[in-house]
Amino acid sequence: MRPPAVEDLLRVLAPQVLGALVRRYGHFDTAEDAVQEALLAAATRWPVDGLPESPRGWLVTVAARRLTDLLRSEQARRRREDDAGRAVPAGRWLAPAADHPEPGDDSLVLLFLCCHPALPPAAQIALTLRAVGGLTTGEVARAFLVPESTMARRITRAKQRVRDSGLPFALPDAATREARLDAVRQVLYLIFNEGYASTAGTHLRRVDLSTEAIRLTRMLHRLLPADPEVTGLLALMLLTDARGPARVGPAGELVPMAEQDRRRWRADQIAEGLALVSAVLPRGDVGPYQLQAAIAAVHDEAPSAGETDWAQIVALYEVLMRIADNPVVALNHAVAVAMARGPGAGLRLLDALAADQRIADDPRWYAARAHLLERSGDPVGAREAYEHAARRSMNLPRQRYLYGRAARLPEPSTAGAAPDPGGG
Repeated sequence: MRPPAVEDLLRVLAPQVLGALVRRYGHFDTAEDAVQEALLAAATRWPVDGLPESPRGWLVTVAARRLTDLLRSEQARRRREDDAGRAVPAGRWLAPAADHPEPGDDSLVLLFLCCHPALPPAAQIALTLRAVGGLTTGEVARAFLVPESTMARRITRAKQRVRDSGLPFALPDAATREARLDAVRQVLYLIFNEGYASTAGTHLRRVDLSTEAIRLTRMLHRLLPADPEVTGLLALMLLTDARGPARVGPAGELVPMAEQDRRRWRADQIAEGLALVSAVLPRGDVGPYQLQAAIAAVHDEAPSAGETDWAQIVALYEVLMRIADNPVVALNHAVAVAMARGPGAGLRLLDALAADQRIADDPRWYAARAHLLERSGDPVGAREAYEHAARRSMNLPRQRYLYGRAARLPEPSTAGAAPDPGGG
């Protein structure tokens, strides 16, 4: 297994190398294939040979050579040169070489390119998660709750449409940028979520993904400092990620928020996130990311779980539900209502969500129901719901946590049985 340091470095460099190749050569889809092969070569060789003097330059050189081989296999050189001449304005040939010593970071340019206006929103997000966020096709499929084969076809079609568009590799103008901004923000949000709470695998968190999402969102915020939702998104990420160190126990186990050691929360990120929320909310143009950031701020400001202002969180979720048709928001609202008004009130809201096919079979719905059943005094029902949630979860630490919660509760066959006369 390659060392984590190499894994992290490759994830950071991947969008930069892809951006460099697309800037110089075009051929988005073929360039991505070439970059993936260069990353595989680096993952195999660097742990043995050591890091090259310029890891990015090494990757660009290897990927460029592979791209050339791929293009030669697709079509004759003259045909390729003719196509490039028609698609690229003359001035674009003056761009610096892909391995120029001062290339800059093309990640944000690549991000906007993936959110191409010719693509439907779902394809924009899927392509960006794949090309910029570094998620596998399977991870992207889970984010959209579709089969992996369906997502693979969707990503392939998206790459072809970007390739055929002939758009220059550059940040779009203000009007075009605004049209793509919703997709860009959603992409960054999904990348962060996959990093903070991985949907599958052996680890609860993928710090490389959440860190990259925060880095890209900071870049976007510097580009658009007056956009309230970009500010809200950055605040949401910082306030949520601040709890990360306390969310994972010493053996990699999940630690629920109510049991976390809040001294391990990152105070600097909380302070920065609170400052962003405090600056943006008074402007009045409130959107979903700002509201979610405000909810995260209420959690982070509470000295303890018992001192959380659940009434305020309920009120914020109710505003959020009026502007966002999202079953996960409705589920979180139900849990907040349970904390503020009792488990019975929350369970009624959860039961109403069972008819929504977007969430009805989600492990989060079963886990929330199990927690509220346990609090309401129904241990048998809670155990069954915990087991349902565990079976549906593809993340092993979360699965172990859910089975552990179930194991603490009585089995249906023993619940209410007569006491053992020989017992003590």
